[in-house]
Amino acid sequence: MNYFFKNSIQYFSFCFTCVLLLICNLSYGQLDSIQKIDSALVAQKALTLDLITETKEKNLHDSIQELLLKTQKNTLKTTDKKKKERIQKRIDSLQKAQSQRDLFLQKEIDSLRANTVGVPVVLAKDTLFYVYSKQGVLSPTERAERISKKIESIVTSGSFDVAAFSIDEIDLSYEILYEESVLISVSDRDAFWVAKTPDIYANEILERVKDCSVRYAEKNSLQSNAIRIGLMILVLVVFYIVVKYINKGIKYANQKLITKYKHLLKGITIKNYEFLSQEKELKIIRLLFKSLRFLLIITVVYITLPTILSIFPATEGIAAKLIGFVLTPLKNVIYGFINFIPSLFAIAIILFVTRSFIRFLKFLADEISSEKLKIRGFYPDWAKPTFNLLKIVIYAFSFVVIFPYLPGSDSPVFKGVSVFFGLLISLGSSSAIGNIIAGLVITYMRAFKIGDRVKISGTVGDVIEKTMLVTRVRTPKNEEVSIPNAAILNGSTINYSSTSEDLGLGLVLHTTITLGYDVPWPKVHEVLIAAAVKTSLVDDNPKPFVLQTSLDDFYVSYQLNAYTKHPKSSPKIYSELHANIQDACNEAGIEILSPHYRAGRDGNATTIPAHYLDEKYRAPSFNVNINKNSEEGQ
Repeated sequence: MNYFFKNSIQYFSFCFTCVLLLICNLSYGQLDSIQKIDSALVAQKALTLDLITETKEKNLHDSIQELLLKTQKNTLKTTDKKKKERIQKRIDSLQKAQSQRDLFLQKEIDSLRANTVGVPVVLAKDTLFYVYSKQGVLSPTERAERISKKIESIVTSGSFDVAAFSIDEIDLSYEILYEESVLISVSDRDAFWVAKTPDIYANEILERVKDCSVRYAEKNSLQSNAIRIGLMILVLVVFYIVVKYINKGIKYANQKLITKYKHLLKGITIKNYEFLSQEKELKIIRLLFKSLRFLLIITVVYITLPTILSIFPATEGIAAKLIGFVLTPLKNVIYGFINFIPSLFAIAIILFVTRSFIRFLKFLADEISSEKLKIRGFYPDWAKPTFNLLKIVIYAFSFVVIFPYLPGSDSPVFKGVSVFFGLLISLGSSSAIGNIIAGLVITYMRAFKIGDRVKISGTVGDVIEKTMLVTRVRTPKNEEVSIPNAAILNGSTINYSSTSEDLGLGLVLHTTITLGYDVPWPKVHEVLIAAAVKTSLVDDNPKPFVLQTSLDDFYVSYQLNAYTKHPKSSPKIYSELHANIQDACNEAGIEILSPHYRAGRDGNATTIPAHYLDEKYRAPSFNVNINKNSEEGQ
């Protein structure tokens, strides 16, 4: 029991300290606002007095002139009609000017009365009246504070009698008295701000003071204070009981979880990975119970504090502010949600139309991609990239349309964050944007498609993926190479598959062999073409052909060209073709001696492999021929 009591007292003390800090803050704010009101009143009063003084002086001058003119008119004879008319015109002009000044002054006074805020005279949160002008050396704020203190000291005294209030007229002002003591002095300047005569305004103030004083005395009587103290004790007892049973309830739930429901906690396992064990799951649930206990106790404390503060008149305003801290945001959220409902419907309609349109575009893209729908000049491999591009544009446009409907969209903070992220993206994504644009250009250039055998930046392989940023190529050695789209756009690309697969022409594979001048070229053509025909995956139609590309110093260059519709198998085809060329040359007795092979014909074995030669073949002996005739002549 002591534990629960100490715990609840700690929570209550913490919240009470926060409330004291809040009171200090509110008091400072009120003082600051009173000072601002006081300075504003001084400026407004000076302006009003100057205007009134100036108007009175002009009216007095015009009244004297008018009186003199009337006297002059009365002294004239009846025959002087023209002079009388001129004097009457001047009198009318003075009267008109005076009425205009009075009308202008009245408008200015009405405007000042409507816009001027006075300093309140307060008794127990009840405003009795407002002070607008100073008295002697006392400013409006000082007058209001002094009057409030006087009335409060009288009402709180034990001998308070409402019949002791009275009014006395002294020197064109009315003084409100309590017994023989002067409480309030009402002058014509005070009555001016409420557009009433001083006697009427003084009687109104007296009635308000009497009513508020009676109510204040009743509220602060000994019986009322005793009832308030009793209510406070009752609230504290209820608070203690509620906190006690919250603690007991959470403790009971923890024990029940361990004893009765622990077998239901089997942990969380994803495939073979144990995401949460039974012990960790139990700790998390206990932590949730502990957090719930803390949240409930804080809620009870927050409800108890305003309840206690609202019991006493001096702290009723603070209680209302504490409740307002919760109710005002909650009310704003509820009203905000209610006001947001029409915008929510508009957002839902925009999203529905956007989603439906994107589904329609996806259907068209699938139909074009599968070549069920054909559009002249629009290729099937453009369908998906175009759909992705349009989808981004449509979503961006729908966000722009939805943005004004979002709550807080016109907030300066929201705009600042949007500008910051926009600047961050624009500064940090220049290369990425370049790659994206290059990817779009490459797509519509149709330089290659998925599955094509290409050569990009010195890399030969099959295209396995095209993204907005990079293109991925798998080499014949199963190496995956990622090439930025900007690099592809700035360089050259060789596509080995486009003519063989799309146009059906076939890829021309070519290899060069150099043979000596002693071998007849028709025989070389025949041997090379036979080797190409023998190679698998080489087309018979069109037929392979040979080109003699150069006649060099020691040999002739023969280029063998063969068609294939299998560009992805070109390394294997080249390997088999080279093997067949060697076999065909050896079978035909053609020695491949170039480019850097030197041999004397007499006394050296042939370079043809042994299994291609006759079993009786022997290397020839070295022969020397002597010309006898030439020796005899010498």
